[in-house]
Amino acid sequence: MSEPGSPTLDQLQIFLAVVEEGSFAAAGRRLNRAVSVISYGVSNLEAQLGLTLFTREGTKKPVLTKEGEAILADARVVAAGLAGLRARAKGLLEGLEAEVSLAVDVLLPAERLAEVLRAFACEFPTVPLRLHVEALGAVAALVLDGKAGLGIAGPVAAGLEGLDRVEAGSVQLVPVAAPDHPLARATKLKPGAGRDHIQLVLTDRSPLTQGRDFAVQSPHTWRLADLGAKHALLREGIGWGNMPLPMIEGDLVAGTLVRLAMPDDTGGPFGFSAIHRSDAAPGPATSWLLERFVTLGLGQDR
Repeated sequence: MSEPGSPTLDQLQIFLAVVEEGSFAAAGRRLNRAVSVISYGVSNLEAQLGLTLFTREGTKKPVLTKEGEAILADARVVAAGLAGLRARAKGLLEGLEAEVSLAVDVLLPAERLAEVLRAFACEFPTVPLRLHVEALGAVAALVLDGKAGLGIAGPVAAGLEGLDRVEAGSVQLVPVAAPDHPLARATKLKPGAGRDHIQLVLTDRSPLTQGRDFAVQSPHTWRLADLGAKHALLREGIGWGNMPLPMIEGDLVAGTLVRLAMPDDTGGPFGFSAIHRSDAAPGPATSWLLERFVTLGLGQDR
């Protein structure tokens, strides 16, 4: 048994045009080829593969054989891959980044991030994206180190040199605890009440703000690098802490967490900035991301 040959991309495109248009004549019109050229291309493809792809006799229109139906899926994969390659090359020629690397603060609402990235995938389908989720100074550290071209960072980025910043909205932080926590059961909290209990605090994995505390009241702290873990421990009643309101609204409604009326820690807005290195102008896709985060963030603050 002889081995099948290697069909050309032109042969596969002719084959797909015949299938999708329903006739050799219609395929010829679509590809601006003579019917004889279409028929010749299909015959050559069949010769290369050693298979009959269409039943021609006794039908007004070519009908796929079982072998043709089996080949069809593979032909579509090859054609789609070629289209993707051409689109990627066109984007690179037009100056699009080969990859976009984005670092965001863990407190950025997941819905906001998802909305931006969903739109990005539609706008730049050929540009792969690398996403980092970090806390506090780690976002700015990734941008300064060149590991991320764009960062959506918290207030700690404001005082760092070498970064260009644009305000990009905020999220509301609120102090919460489980309903059976002593702070939640108290009728009225006095100033300093939080100092007597474990406070769950996000920790920084970068050297930029290492050793600095933000909104820490209690000398009894558990430090976590993961916001999801903090959320889980708060629900278990292990301590109290500030959380982004969008993340725990469901808990407040269900009663699995209680908002604390602390006179000396009422929470407040946690501001975001879109940042990039001052010496590295963002490319087209990165600039689009920056503008979308800023527009959406400021719009949700109104």
